[in-house]
Amino acid sequence: MTGTSQSARAQNGRTTLPIVISVDAMGGDAGPAVVVEGIAKSAAKNPDIGFILHGPIEQLEPLVLRKRGLKNRVEIRDARDVVTMEDKPSQVMRHGKGTSMWSALEAVKSGDADGVVSCGNTGALMALSMLRLRKLPGINRPAIAILWPSLNPQGFNVMLDVGADVKADANDLLQFALMGTSYVRNSMDIDCPRVGLLNVGTEEHKGRSELKEAYQIISDSADTGGFEFTGFVEGSDIPGNVADVIVTDGFTGNVAIKTGEGTASLLRTALRDAFEHSFLSRLAAILAYTSLSRLSKRIDPRRVNGGVFLGLNGIVVKSHGGSDATGVSAAVKLAFHLAQQGFGEKLAARVASVLPLTQDNPAPETTQAADISE
Repeated sequence: MTGTSQSARAQNGRTTLPIVISVDAMGGDAGPAVVVEGIAKSAAKNPDIGFILHGPIEQLEPLVLRKRGLKNRVEIRDARDVVTMEDKPSQVMRHGKGTSMWSALEAVKSGDADGVVSCGNTGALMALSMLRLRKLPGINRPAIAILWPSLNPQGFNVMLDVGADVKADANDLLQFALMGTSYVRNSMDIDCPRVGLLNVGTEEHKGRSELKEAYQIISDSADTGGFEFTGFVEGSDIPGNVADVIVTDGFTGNVAIKTGEGTASLLRTALRDAFEHSFLSRLAAILAYTSLSRLSKRIDPRRVNGGVFLGLNGIVVKSHGGSDATGVSAAVKLAFHLAQQGFGEKLAARVASVLPLTQDNPAPETTQAADISE
Protein backbone atom coordinates (compact mmCIF):
# COMPACT_ATOMS: atom_id res chain seq x y z
CA MET A 1 0.00 0.00 0.00
CA THR A 2 3.03 2.24 0.10
CA GLY A 3 4.47 3.72 -3.07
CA THR A 4 4.01 6.76 -5.23
CA SER A 5 0.85 8.83 -5.24
CA GLN A 6 0.15 7.76 -8.83
CA SER A 7 -1.43 4.61 -7.34
CA ALA A 8 -3.97 6.84 -5.60
CA ARG A 9 -4.50 9.02 -8.66
CA ALA A 10 -5.19 6.26 -11.18
CA GLN A 11 -8.03 4.34 -9.61
CA ASN A 12 -10.68 2.17 -11.23
CA GLY A 13 -9.47 2.85 -14.76
CA ARG A 14 -10.68 6.44 -14.64
CA THR A 15 -9.66 8.59 -17.58
CA THR A 16 -9.46 11.72 -15.42
CA LEU A 17 -7.26 12.02 -12.36
CA PRO A 18 -9.11 12.22 -9.04
CA ILE A 19 -8.33 14.90 -6.51
CA VAL A 20 -5.81 13.57 -3.98
CA ILE A 21 -6.06 14.85 -0.41
CA SER A 22 -3.12 14.44 1.96
CA VAL A 23 -4.34 13.64 5.48
CA ASP A 24 -2.42 13.86 8.75
CA ALA A 25 -3.83 10.79 10.50
CA MET A 26 -2.24 11.43 13.89
CA GLY A 27 -3.24 14.97 14.83
CA GLY A 28 -6.73 14.55 16.29
CA ASP A 29 -7.68 14.08 19.92
CA ALA A 30 -9.47 10.80 19.16
CA GLY A 31 -6.59 9.18 17.27
CA PRO A 32 -6.22 7.74 13.78
CA ALA A 33 -9.30 5.48 13.88
CA VAL A 34 -11.61 8.50 13.71
CA VAL A 35 -9.59 10.04 10.89
CA VAL A 36 -9.77 6.83 8.84
CA GLU A 37 -13.50 6.61 9.54
CA GLY A 38 -13.84 10.18 8.28
CA ILE A 39 -12.00 9.59 5.01
CA ALA A 40 -14.02 6.40 4.53
CA LYS A 41 -17.19 8.49 4.73
CA SER A 42 -15.78 10.85 2.11
CA ALA A 43 -14.68 8.01 -0.14
CA ALA A 44 -18.15 6.45 -0.01
CA LYS A 45 -19.75 9.71 -1.11
CA ASN A 46 -17.25 10.79 -3.76
CA PRO A 47 -15.47 8.47 -6.22
CA ASP A 48 -13.15 11.29 -7.34
CA ILE A 49 -11.15 11.52 -4.10
CA GLY A 50 -7.90 9.66 -3.48
CA PHE A 51 -5.98 9.90 -0.21
CA ILE A 52 -2.41 9.90 1.03
CA LEU A 53 -2.51 9.02 4.72
CA HIS A 54 0.42 9.88 6.99
CA GLY A 55 1.38 8.14 10.23
CA PRO A 56 2.85 4.88 11.57
CA ILE A 57 2.05 2.25 8.96
CA GLU A 58 1.51 -0.51 11.51
CA GLN A 59 -1.34 1.53 13.03
CA LEU A 60 -2.89 2.83 9.83
CA GLU A 61 -2.84 -0.24 7.60
CA PRO A 62 -5.21 -2.39 9.74
CA LEU A 63 -7.63 0.54 10.07
CA VAL A 64 -7.71 1.09 6.31
CA LEU A 65 -8.13 -2.62 5.54
CA ARG A 66 -11.23 -2.77 7.75
CA LYS A 67 -13.03 -0.26 5.53
CA ARG A 68 -14.58 -1.77 2.43
CA GLY A 69 -13.41 -0.12 -0.76
CA LEU A 70 -10.87 2.13 0.96
CA LYS A 71 -7.73 0.07 0.37
CA ASN A 72 -7.39 0.99 -3.31
CA ARG A 73 -8.11 4.66 -2.64
CA VAL A 74 -5.41 5.20 -0.04
CA GLU A 75 -1.64 5.34 -0.06
CA ILE A 76 0.01 5.20 3.37
CA ARG A 77 3.24 7.07 3.98
CA ASP A 78 5.05 5.97 7.09
CA ALA A 79 5.72 8.82 9.53
CA ARG A 80 6.95 7.82 12.95
CA ASP A 81 6.57 11.02 14.98
CA VAL A 82 3.52 13.03 16.00
CA VAL A 83 3.00 16.74 16.69
CA THR A 84 1.12 16.99 19.99
CA MET A 85 -1.21 19.78 21.07
CA GLU A 86 1.38 20.83 23.66
CA ASP A 87 4.26 21.24 21.19
CA LYS A 88 5.34 24.81 20.48
CA PRO A 89 5.38 25.82 16.81
CA SER A 90 9.00 26.97 17.06
CA GLN A 91 10.05 23.53 18.34
CA VAL A 92 8.09 21.74 15.61
CA MET A 93 9.76 23.87 12.94
CA ARG A 94 13.19 22.79 14.20
CA HIS A 95 12.50 19.15 14.99
CA GLY A 96 9.31 18.17 13.15
CA LYS A 97 10.70 16.66 9.97
CA GLY A 98 9.73 13.09 10.88
CA THR A 99 6.17 13.91 11.93
CA SER A 100 2.94 13.00 10.18
CA MET A 101 2.09 16.70 9.88
CA TRP A 102 5.35 17.50 8.08
CA SER A 103 4.88 14.49 5.79
CA ALA A 104 1.31 15.54 4.95
CA LEU A 105 2.44 19.03 3.93
CA GLU A 106 5.37 17.64 1.97
CA ALA A 107 2.95 15.71 -0.25
CA VAL A 108 1.33 18.99 -1.30
CA LYS A 109 4.66 20.73 -1.81
CA SER A 110 5.88 17.91 -4.07
CA GLY A 111 2.68 17.97 -6.12
CA ASP A 112 1.62 14.46 -5.08
CA ALA A 113 -1.51 15.83 -3.40
CA ASP A 114 -3.89 18.70 -4.14
CA GLY A 115 -4.58 19.73 -0.55
CA VAL A 116 -3.93 18.76 3.05
CA VAL A 117 -6.22 18.16 6.04
CA SER A 118 -5.03 17.96 9.64
CA CYS A 119 -6.76 17.89 13.02
CA GLY A 120 -3.50 18.75 14.75
CA ASN A 121 -1.96 21.65 16.63
CA THR A 122 -3.11 24.85 14.88
CA GLY A 123 -0.01 26.91 15.58
CA ALA A 124 2.32 24.13 14.51
CA LEU A 125 0.31 23.49 11.34
CA MET A 126 0.45 27.15 10.37
CA ALA A 127 4.17 27.38 11.15
CA LEU A 128 5.02 24.27 9.13
CA SER A 129 2.71 25.35 6.31
CA MET A 130 4.55 28.64 6.03
CA LEU A 131 7.89 26.86 6.19
CA ARG A 132 7.14 24.13 3.61
CA LEU A 133 4.61 25.80 1.28
CA ARG A 134 5.61 29.46 1.72
CA LYS A 135 3.39 32.51 1.50
CA LEU A 136 1.92 33.88 -1.68
CA PRO A 137 3.81 36.88 -3.09
CA GLY A 138 2.51 40.07 -1.52
CA ILE A 139 1.02 38.38 1.56
CA ASN A 140 2.43 39.49 4.90
CA ARG A 141 0.37 37.24 7.18
CA PRO A 142 -1.68 34.18 6.21
CA ALA A 143 -5.13 33.99 7.79
CA ILE A 144 -7.51 31.27 8.92
CA ALA A 145 -10.97 31.61 7.37
CA ILE A 146 -14.04 29.80 8.70
CA LEU A 147 -17.66 29.47 7.64
CA TRP A 148 -20.15 31.04 10.05
CA PRO A 149 -23.88 30.17 9.83
CA SER A 150 -25.72 33.32 8.77
CA LEU A 151 -29.01 34.77 7.55
CA ASN A 152 -27.60 35.26 4.06
CA PRO A 153 -29.11 33.23 1.18
CA GLN A 154 -25.96 31.11 0.95
CA GLY A 155 -26.41 30.15 4.61
CA PHE A 156 -22.92 31.17 5.72
CA ASN A 157 -20.59 34.10 6.06
CA VAL A 158 -16.81 33.82 5.92
CA MET A 159 -14.80 35.33 8.78
CA LEU A 160 -11.04 35.80 8.89
CA ASP A 161 -8.66 35.84 10.62
CA VAL A 162 -9.73 33.52 13.46
CA GLY A 163 -6.37 32.76 15.00
CA ALA A 164 -3.41 32.51 12.64
CA ASP A 165 -1.84 35.58 14.23
CA VAL A 166 -3.15 37.85 16.96
CA LYS A 167 -1.77 40.97 15.25
CA ALA A 168 -3.00 42.68 12.09
CA ASP A 169 -2.32 46.18 10.77
CA ALA A 170 -4.30 48.03 8.11
CA ASN A 171 -2.48 46.40 5.18
CA ASP A 172 -2.97 42.95 6.71
CA LEU A 173 -6.70 43.62 7.00
CA LEU A 174 -6.80 44.64 3.34
CA GLN A 175 -5.11 41.37 2.40
CA PHE A 176 -7.64 39.48 4.52
CA ALA A 177 -10.44 41.24 2.64
CA LEU A 178 -8.97 40.22 -0.73
CA MET A 179 -8.40 36.61 0.34
CA GLY A 180 -11.84 36.34 1.92
CA THR A 181 -13.41 37.76 -1.23
CA SER A 182 -11.67 35.15 -3.37
CA TYR A 183 -12.73 32.38 -0.99
CA VAL A 184 -16.40 33.43 -1.08
CA ARG A 185 -16.37 33.91 -4.85
CA ASN A 186 -15.03 30.40 -5.42
CA SER A 187 -16.83 28.50 -2.67
CA MET A 188 -20.24 30.23 -2.82
CA ASP A 189 -20.41 31.49 -6.41
CA ILE A 190 -20.95 35.10 -5.35
CA ASP A 191 -19.53 37.37 -8.07
CA CYS A 192 -19.28 40.52 -5.95
CA PRO A 193 -19.03 39.63 -2.25
CA ARG A 194 -19.83 42.22 0.40
CA VAL A 195 -16.99 42.86 2.87
CA GLY A 196 -17.46 44.21 6.38
CA LEU A 197 -14.73 45.29 8.80
CA LEU A 198 -15.44 44.20 12.39
CA ASN A 199 -15.43 47.06 14.90
CA VAL A 200 -17.04 48.18 18.15
CA GLY A 201 -19.59 50.22 16.20
CA THR A 202 -20.60 51.07 12.67
CA GLU A 203 -19.73 54.78 12.89
CA GLU A 204 -16.60 55.78 10.97
CA HIS A 205 -15.10 57.65 13.93
CA LYS A 206 -15.09 54.57 16.20
CA GLY A 207 -12.32 52.03 16.68
CA ARG A 208 -8.54 51.88 16.82
CA SER A 209 -6.36 53.86 14.45
CA GLU A 210 -5.43 50.81 12.35
CA LEU A 211 -9.12 50.05 11.83
CA LYS A 212 -9.77 53.59 10.61
CA GLU A 213 -6.81 53.31 8.24
CA ALA A 214 -8.00 49.89 7.06
CA TYR A 215 -11.47 51.32 6.43
CA GLN A 216 -10.01 53.79 3.95
CA ILE A 217 -7.69 51.46 2.05
CA ILE A 218 -10.25 48.65 1.85
CA SER A 219 -12.81 51.13 0.54
CA ASP A 220 -10.31 52.43 -2.04
CA SER A 221 -9.56 48.86 -3.20
CA ALA A 222 -13.16 47.68 -3.56
CA ASP A 223 -13.56 48.36 -7.28
CA THR A 224 -10.20 46.85 -8.23
CA GLY A 225 -10.73 43.90 -5.90
CA GLY A 226 -14.19 43.12 -7.23
CA PHE A 227 -16.06 43.44 -3.94
CA GLU A 228 -18.51 45.79 -2.22
CA PHE A 229 -17.29 47.34 1.01
CA THR A 230 -20.14 47.73 3.49
CA GLY A 231 -18.00 49.57 6.06
CA PHE A 232 -17.76 48.77 9.75
CA VAL A 233 -19.89 45.94 11.12
CA GLU A 234 -20.52 44.85 14.71
CA GLY A 235 -20.42 41.49 16.44
CA SER A 236 -24.16 41.03 15.93
CA ASP A 237 -23.59 41.22 12.17
CA ILE A 238 -21.31 38.15 12.08
CA PRO A 239 -24.31 35.79 11.66
CA GLY A 240 -26.34 38.48 9.88
CA ASN A 241 -26.95 39.43 6.26
CA VAL A 242 -25.15 42.76 5.85
CA ALA A 243 -21.89 41.22 4.61
CA ASP A 244 -20.56 37.98 3.13
CA VAL A 245 -17.00 38.43 4.43
CA ILE A 246 -16.19 39.59 7.96
CA VAL A 247 -12.63 40.88 8.34
CA THR A 248 -10.90 41.10 11.72
CA ASP A 249 -7.62 40.33 13.49
CA GLY A 250 -6.82 36.85 14.75
CA PHE A 251 -7.30 37.66 18.44
CA THR A 252 -10.80 39.06 17.99
CA GLY A 253 -11.77 36.40 15.48
CA ASN A 254 -10.65 33.54 17.70
CA VAL A 255 -12.58 34.91 20.68
CA ALA A 256 -15.65 35.27 18.46
CA ILE A 257 -15.52 31.73 17.07
CA LYS A 258 -15.01 30.16 20.51
CA THR A 259 -17.93 32.24 21.82
CA GLY A 260 -20.07 31.05 18.91
CA GLU A 261 -19.19 27.40 19.52
CA GLY A 262 -20.04 27.78 23.20
CA THR A 263 -23.34 29.47 22.41
CA ALA A 264 -24.31 26.70 19.97
CA SER A 265 -23.52 24.09 22.64
CA LEU A 266 -25.59 26.01 25.20
CA LEU A 267 -28.51 26.24 22.79
CA ARG A 268 -28.49 22.50 22.07
CA THR A 269 -28.34 21.68 25.80
CA ALA A 270 -31.12 24.16 26.64
CA LEU A 271 -33.39 22.77 23.93
CA ARG A 272 -32.80 19.19 25.08
CA ASP A 273 -33.53 20.09 28.71
CA ALA A 274 -36.66 22.03 27.74
CA PHE A 275 -38.13 19.16 25.71
CA GLU A 276 -37.34 16.62 28.43
CA HIS A 277 -38.98 18.68 31.16
CA SER A 278 -42.35 16.91 31.16
CA PHE A 279 -44.48 14.39 29.32
CA LEU A 280 -46.15 17.11 27.26
CA SER A 281 -42.81 18.65 26.32
CA ARG A 282 -41.52 15.24 25.25
CA LEU A 283 -44.65 14.78 23.15
CA ALA A 284 -44.06 18.21 21.62
CA ALA A 285 -40.50 17.18 20.80
CA ILE A 286 -41.80 14.14 18.89
CA LEU A 287 -44.22 16.31 16.92
CA ALA A 288 -41.46 18.81 16.17
CA TYR A 289 -38.83 16.16 15.39
CA THR A 290 -38.33 17.16 11.75
CA SER A 291 -37.94 20.85 12.55
CA LEU A 292 -35.63 20.12 15.48
CA SER A 293 -33.46 17.88 13.30
CA ARG A 294 -33.20 20.66 10.72
CA LEU A 295 -32.20 23.14 13.43
CA SER A 296 -29.65 20.71 14.87
CA LYS A 297 -27.97 20.33 11.49
CA ARG A 298 -28.04 24.10 10.99
CA ILE A 299 -26.03 24.79 14.14
CA ASP A 300 -23.92 21.61 14.15
CA PRO A 301 -20.28 22.81 13.97
CA ARG A 302 -19.15 19.42 12.63
CA ARG A 303 -20.88 20.07 9.31
CA VAL A 304 -18.90 23.25 8.68
CA ASN A 305 -15.75 21.90 10.27
CA GLY A 306 -12.56 23.17 8.71
CA GLY A 307 -10.66 26.43 8.80
CA VAL A 308 -8.87 27.24 5.55
CA PHE A 309 -5.35 28.67 5.73
CA LEU A 310 -5.40 31.48 3.17
CA GLY A 311 -2.30 33.13 1.74
CA LEU A 312 -0.18 30.01 1.18
CA ASN A 313 1.07 28.21 -1.93
CA GLY A 314 -1.25 25.30 -1.35
CA ILE A 315 -4.61 24.31 0.12
CA VAL A 316 -4.46 23.61 3.85
CA VAL A 317 -7.60 22.84 5.88
CA LYS A 318 -7.43 22.71 9.67
CA SER A 319 -10.03 20.36 11.15
CA HIS A 320 -11.03 20.75 14.81
CA GLY A 321 -8.84 18.74 17.17
CA GLY A 322 -11.87 17.06 18.69
CA SER A 323 -13.49 16.21 15.36
CA ASP A 324 -15.40 12.98 14.97
CA ALA A 325 -15.71 11.14 11.65
CA THR A 326 -18.41 13.53 10.43
CA GLY A 327 -16.15 16.51 11.13
CA VAL A 328 -13.17 14.95 9.38
CA SER A 329 -15.34 14.12 6.37
CA ALA A 330 -16.56 17.73 6.23
CA ALA A 331 -12.99 19.04 6.27
CA VAL A 332 -12.02 16.63 3.47
CA LYS A 333 -15.04 17.76 1.45
CA LEU A 334 -13.97 21.39 1.82
CA ALA A 335 -10.40 20.64 0.73
CA PHE A 336 -11.70 18.62 -2.23
CA HIS A 337 -14.04 21.39 -3.35
CA LEU A 338 -11.35 24.06 -3.20
CA ALA A 339 -8.87 21.86 -5.08
CA GLN A 340 -11.47 21.02 -7.70
CA GLN A 341 -12.11 24.74 -8.24
CA GLY A 342 -8.42 25.52 -8.64
CA PHE A 343 -8.77 27.87 -5.71
CA GLY A 344 -5.07 28.27 -4.99
CA GLU A 345 -4.30 29.65 -8.43
CA LYS A 346 -7.36 31.93 -8.38
CA LEU A 347 -6.42 33.32 -4.98
CA ALA A 348 -2.86 34.05 -6.10
CA ALA A 349 -4.16 35.84 -9.19
CA ARG A 350 -6.63 37.89 -7.15
CA VAL A 351 -3.99 39.02 -4.67
CA ALA A 352 -1.49 39.81 -7.44
CA SER A 353 -4.04 41.92 -9.31
CA VAL A 354 -4.56 44.28 -6.37
CA LEU A 355 -1.47 44.20 -4.16
CA PRO A 356 2.00 45.27 -5.31
CA LEU A 357 4.17 42.16 -5.44
CA THR A 358 6.97 42.11 -2.91
CA GLN A 359 10.05 40.09 -3.81
CA ASP A 360 11.62 40.37 -0.39
CA ASN A 361 9.60 40.21 2.82
CA PRO A 362 10.98 42.40 5.59
CA ALA A 363 10.36 39.72 8.21
CA PRO A 364 11.95 36.27 7.78
CA GLU A 365 9.34 33.56 7.34
CA THR A 366 10.77 31.36 10.06
CA THR A 367 10.76 34.18 12.61
CA GLN A 368 7.19 35.18 11.87
CA ALA A 369 5.92 31.63 11.87
CA ALA A 370 7.55 30.89 15.21
CA ASP A 371 5.47 33.61 16.84
CA ILE A 372 2.16 31.90 16.01
CA SER A 373 0.14 30.50 18.90
CA GLU A 374 3.06 30.21 21.27
